[in-house]
Amino acid sequence: MPTPHPRRRAIAALCATLLAGSLLAACGSDDDKTDSTANGGAGDSNGQITLSVGLFGSFGFEEAGLYAAYEQAHPNIKIRQNSVQKEEVYWPALQTRLGGGGDLDDIQGIEVGRIVDVATNQSDKWLDLNQFGAQTQTGDYLPWKTKAATTKDGKVVGMGTDVGPMAICYRTDLFQQAGLPTDRAELAKRWSTWDGYLEVGRQFAANAPKGSAFMDSVTGMYNAMIGQQPTSYYDAGGKLIYDTNPSVKNAFDTASRAAQDKLSAKLVQFQTDWDQAFAKGGFATISCPSWMIGYIKEKSGDGMGGKWDVAQAPGATGNWGGAYLAIPKGAKHAKEAYDLLQWLTAPEQQKTLFEKRGSFPSRTSAISQVSGTTDPYFNNAPIGQIFGQAAQAMPVQTLGVRDGDIKVSIQNALNSVEAQGVKPDDAWKDAKASVKAALG
Repeated sequence: MPTPHPRRRAIAALCATLLAGSLLAACGSDDDKTDSTANGGAGDSNGQITLSVGLFGSFGFEEAGLYAAYEQAHPNIKIRQNSVQKEEVYWPALQTRLGGGGDLDDIQGIEVGRIVDVATNQSDKWLDLNQFGAQTQTGDYLPWKTKAATTKDGKVVGMGTDVGPMAICYRTDLFQQAGLPTDRAELAKRWSTWDGYLEVGRQFAANAPKGSAFMDSVTGMYNAMIGQQPTSYYDAGGKLIYDTNPSVKNAFDTASRAAQDKLSAKLVQFQTDWDQAFAKGGFATISCPSWMIGYIKEKSGDGMGGKWDVAQAPGATGNWGGAYLAIPKGAKHAKEAYDLLQWLTAPEQQKTLFEKRGSFPSRTSAISQVSGTTDPYFNNAPIGQIFGQAAQAMPVQTLGVRDGDIKVSIQNALNSVEAQGVKPDDAWKDAKASVKAALG
């Protein structure tokens, strides 16, 4: 998120409801928007061009120094980033702008749960990147990554940033205080299944340090489980199956059980109290797509370096998040925007983003370069190996046109179980009613 997303993410959809983690720009209140430069406008009398990049969540471009590097190599370009944290805020605002509201950025981020809708129903609002030469780049991507952003007539509406292979990130100091092992290999064995993960959670809860829960949020766990399934909300023919797919119901029921067992800190991901809980030790584990690595570092702060670690996730695979960059037809500097877009998504930059932020590459040539990466902040965890193995086993997922809206509805239902004590059966009925209302 992106992600991932992580990745991220990883957010929020996913103005009214989505949580997911991942991530639309130039929308939302002033409190929810950040502008990375003080210089606005499209250009000036000296020929300098300002390119605006609209994102959600934390893509990591600015934090990893990529904008600064590009500006140094291109003195006529100034980059302004408009970012909101919640994808669920970003996306509706972007839809308004695409519908004639104006104020579009030159480059817009698109969360993976939205890309099929864009390619299927909105391609007339986005530039075909093949006109700039994207077809020379797409062969280096994981095949499904490009396929999802390609229209039936061959237009490419987005270039992939990251993907979100899964792990579990955990606090070794909190585990130690609870009398649990901290070795990542041993923990991976204990929670090789999601039932095993919940059992470790119960053991943690029995001796938990004051103010700390086992996991941050049951919606994170739900998303991780869904990310391990080849099909979730739609089948390969585009038929809606979320309410009959046993994998979706199992993930919902398992996450609900975690809530009922009081294993969660009852936090809503990507909201302020969730952000603050990273540094305060509010939870000991988090379902961790690779893009979450950078988010944890940012929110936990330097003082937590070495206290976090990474272990293989239950099931040893999964994909949560990931994103695309695209150029709307209203972009003022389309060619310059594409030059920046393709540079940001090039293998060298994807490698840098993984090493500095944890965003796992979607380009195969970059994946091969990060296998030996370790992260001192995470107790020198071999993140290249852990996330690389998860990526190798990652299922080719069937994406649907309204995946993001469905996920938001289900997450909201899980939040009601977690925070309000709604019975899981009632919450599942609420989820289905919410999906029906959202899809019309």
